[in-house]
Amino acid sequence: MKQTLSHIDPGEVAISIQGLHKSFGQLQVLKGMDITVQQGENLAVLGRSACGKSVLIKLIAGMLVPDKGTITVLGKQVNTLHEKEWQLLRLTIGFSFQGSALYDSMTVRENIEFPLIRNKRKLTRAEINKAVEAVLDDVGLLNAVDQWPSELSGGQRKRVGIARTLVLHPQIMLYDEPTSGLDPLTCVEINHLINEVQTKYNTTSIIITHDLTCAKNTSDRVAVIVDGVFARQGSFEDVFTDSTDPVIRGFYEYNFIR
Repeated sequence: MKQTLSHIDPGEVAISIQGLHKSFGQLQVLKGMDITVQQGENLAVLGRSACGKSVLIKLIAGMLVPDKGTITVLGKQVNTLHEKEWQLLRLTIGFSFQGSALYDSMTVRENIEFPLIRNKRKLTRAEINKAVEAVLDDVGLLNAVDQWPSELSGGQRKRVGIARTLVLHPQIMLYDEPTSGLDPLTCVEINHLINEVQTKYNTTSIIITHDLTCAKNTSDRVAVIVDGVFARQGSFEDVFTDSTDPVIRGFYEYNFIR
């Protein structure tokens, strides 16, 4: 079980979501969602498939636009920013995609340096190389720097995807199903990496998952989505101990008892 870290600042809000609604046609996905994430905190968001977990972080990252409600990231209300302001804010938000989203036509080095070349054009080749090798070392894959994505395992691809996100030193990390499709031992490694990123890079993270083992071992707090809102939130034990909600109990029992 993950221990709450001392560097979480209860006085500093990193992400604030109020009255968030999102629909796709007639399908209502988020129905008035409210939550606050403190600076330095890892929040695991749980829920059944298609409950809106990934929609939530895509809204935070600006990949989708809310129908109603406010999203405030690092003191900036996302849906009121001008384009240049939003571009600057997005550099502080790292998004780790479920499928890693690596470019198969690029080597590991080229994948990781891509956001640097695109966003920090004054860097020298030596500075770029140093940054790429530093983040690869942090995820334990420095020896894979010149490999192709097709030569990597699923877990290695996840690590490279996280490294590519970290190369810009984001303050916010958004993980979309980080352990999906991985074997149990690799899941443990990815969980450990998420915790290392939190401590070394001092990130605030939202971890989208249906894997309760991942949530238990990476989160300082968990929140469970039921019917488009957060039905329960708190420490892992608080959420799942003595809960009378059959949906929450069923979710726990499916993961840990069956």
